[in-house]
Amino acid sequence: QGQQVGLMDIDLHGPSVPRMLRLEGSPLQSGFDGSIEPVPYTMNLRVMSIGFFLNSDHQAVIWRGPRKYSMIKQLLADVEWGDLDYLVVDAPPGTGDEPLAVLELLGDIDGAVIVTTPQQLAVIDVRKSVYFCRELGCRVLGLIENMSESVCPHCGGTLAFFSRGGGRALADEVGV
Repeated sequence: QGQQVGLMDIDLHGPSVPRMLRLEGSPLQSGFDGSIEPVPYTMNLRVMSIGFFLNSDHQAVIWRGPRKYSMIKQLLADVEWGDLDYLVVDAPPGTGDEPLAVLELLGDIDGAVIVTTPQQLAVIDVRKSVYFCRELGCRVLGLIENMSESVCPHCGGTLAFFSRGGGRALADEVGV
């Protein structure tokens, strides 16, 4: 729709956005002022991830809270996003340091979209994410149930590997 979008991957221990977008190994560019240029994906989508700073897929990020907070702050402050209509932040599951840092550093945000898989174990954790957002004053814009079924490429039939409906049940329960 012509909107300028930034996608920031803050899953510091498992940055998957570079791989999903086939941007692995993309070189980072620095601006004249020492800022970091996000990696362009399309004319309208720019991407930043700690994955661009790692030497390989095997390199582990072994950081505690203060270091994580500092990295997220750097990604927000030092990356030259330009004029964005939207900044989408991909956070790891749960209620840990990463989503807390984003909410503290960004302050006034439009809200969160929370993703779950349908099985009860995932729904239990995602329920905590909903209440985490509410407790911190972050509006939950929606809840997505991912991986509820797989379509067979041969017959077109569907298989529910992880069950179905857990996300819908949670959305109804919490009024999202």
